[in-house]
Amino acid sequence: MSIGALAVEVAGEKLLLLPEKAVYWPAQAMLIIADIHFGKAASFRALGVPVPRGTTTENLNALDALIEAYGARQVAFLGDFLHARAAHASSTQQAMLAWRATRPELRLLLVRGNHDRHAGDPAAALGIELVDEPHALGPFAFCHHPDLETPGYALAGHVHPAWVLATRFDALRLPCFVVGRRRMILPSFGSFTGGHVVTREAGDAIYVSSGEAVHAVR
Repeated sequence: MSIGALAVEVAGEKLLLLPEKAVYWPAQAMLIIADIHFGKAASFRALGVPVPRGTTTENLNALDALIEAYGARQVAFLGDFLHARAAHASSTQQAMLAWRATRPELRLLLVRGNHDRHAGDPAAALGIELVDEPHALGPFAFCHHPDLETPGYALAGHVHPAWVLATRFDALRLPCFVVGRRRMILPSFGSFTGGHVVTREAGDAIYVSSGEAVHAVR
């Protein structure tokens, strides 16, 4: 386990909550990623909003670093792989295809999310297995939306959860994992996705990421 990761047991399985806003499932050598939103910046630029370029490369580099660090053989995306139809722009597609060519043996799984339905499926050349939610794997139900009724423990995204740590004089908003009795909500992995402040429901444990380590909120 890398420095900064935090191990939890969920549905009888060990999962690592990573400071890079992802989950690693050691038994399956699988990285689990929510809401990477490839092409979001391109979508904004297509609407005339001046936002920075390079977010696709940034997301791919971050994903690559985790694959290397953990020796992952699989990556599961919990929805919103593509942000909108503008994500099919040539520059975005070429960057993803070039990355895929460097890892042809890696198994990729996408549970379609709401943005994926509007954007359309990713290019077939990316070799991604496409499924609808909930997708059963072991004791888990891989989902995009966290409020589905599922037979297994749900791993989901969609919300982009964040938590506010506050003192009398200052406040800090950090991405967080929300771990409940029947579902876990992952923070958004994408570098241009923002966050939504959540409230703790009964039975929820909150784990925030500082970017360097994951910490339990008491």
